[in-house]
Amino acid sequence: MTAVDSRPVDTNSAGAGHRPLGARVMGFIALTKPRIIELLLMTTIPVMFLAAQGVPNLWLVFATCFGGYLSAGGANSLNMYLDRDIDALMHRTSNRPLVTGMVSPAEALVFGISLAVVSTLWFGLLVNWLSAALALGALLFYVVVYTMLLKRRTSQNIVWGGIAGCMPVLIGWSSVTNSLSWGAVVLFLVIFFWTPPHYWPLSMKVKDDYARVGVPMLPVIAANTVVARQIVVYSWVMVAVSLTLWPLGYVGWFYTTVAAAAGIWWLWEAHALQSRARAGVTGAALKEMRLFHWSITYVSLVFLAVAIDPFVS
Repeated sequence: MTAVDSRPVDTNSAGAGHRPLGARVMGFIALTKPRIIELLLMTTIPVMFLAAQGVPNLWLVFATCFGGYLSAGGANSLNMYLDRDIDALMHRTSNRPLVTGMVSPAEALVFGISLAVVSTLWFGLLVNWLSAALALGALLFYVVVYTMLLKRRTSQNIVWGGIAGCMPVLIGWSSVTNSLSWGAVVLFLVIFFWTPPHYWPLSMKVKDDYARVGVPMLPVIAANTVVARQIVVYSWVMVAVSLTLWPLGYVGWFYTTVAAAAGIWWLWEAHALQSRARAGVTGAALKEMRLFHWSITYVSLVFLAVAIDPFVS
């Protein structure tokens, strides 16, 4: 792997303030990574329905989602601030606002810290302090543990760094009950085991980008067969964990049926990817993005079933 230049990228900070206001606003919104936050909220809201065993207070749903957006947005902004050197060298991140100069590094740093402070106070004052602590913990874990300590040092970066992405499940539950339960822990673990087989297919697709900047994502340092085998292992554990909600008494037949069906399809795709990797298939024929796209559909279906189950089971 090549060493990455750790010097800050010249992001034309002097000219950032002279950009059109609309473009500047869009630049700050881009710092929060809205598409990633959509996935986080997709796991937060259904858990609130399960915790409430019905429709939760709608103001509470709004307050939790808004606070979650602020917190995750702050974490993502600080992530972009810290990763601006490698973002400038990677094709998939070359249009990020710190790379293009739409936002200066100093502005991104202040913006990220401000969102962290505001989101913590928002949760504490309008939801509860347990949710505030969980949100702040997720932000610090993503910024410090994943971005600063793990990402550039170990191929297990996504495995352990993914803990931050699991926290919205706990936040959703705690916002309703001001406590945690085994049901919340199970759903936390579903996302924990989902994250690596969700992200590794994308990493396989763009591994040259990661190799260029010296980030040791698993597909960069291991053969496709090794990566595919890890994907299959995590996939089986994820599906098994998802089904434990039923014997624990948190869900009924509807969730269990949807989770089982979606899990079977996931395992089919995971094993198909492994078969192609074992056959030495490379390039577009590997079709690794099929599993990546299905992983988003899978988590959407499973958590939608979490929200619907209290009404039908």
